[in-house]
Amino acid sequence: MAKYLLLKHYRGGPERAVDYATMDQWTPEEVDAHMAFMRAFAARLQESGEFVDTQALAPGGTFVRHDGEGRPPVTDGPFAETKDLIAGWYVIDVDSWERAVQLAGELSAAPGPGGEPCCEWLEVRPFVGCLPTATE
Repeated sequence: MAKYLLLKHYRGGPERAVDYATMDQWTPEEVDAHMAFMRAFAARLQESGEFVDTQALAPGGTFVRHDGEGRPPVTDGPFAETKDLIAGWYVIDVDSWERAVQLAGELSAAPGPGGEPCCEWLEVRPFVGCLPTATE
């Protein structure tokens, strides 16, 4: 088994398959349907033993870095704001890369406006230390 991060983005990827408004502009019913899909997806992963964690992120936040001894930390900067990019994640523990990609494809079909699949891009990343070795 290997752990993978399925990183959900607000937007991004090579191209947007479906162009829709951000979730704060969806109807309450559309948000409820999307969240119900997410809960059902997590429950299915729990039943199969592949679930580790999932979290949705609030829109607030800032970058922080050390700016030298005795100086206040720097907040924000000329960076891409992850609060504008990352919506949340799933951590899964699966038998193969292929299974991780399969689950990401299923998660990408979460309903969006009008009940249509979002077809959002998800980033699939293995955890360090979970990659197969050359002898495996």
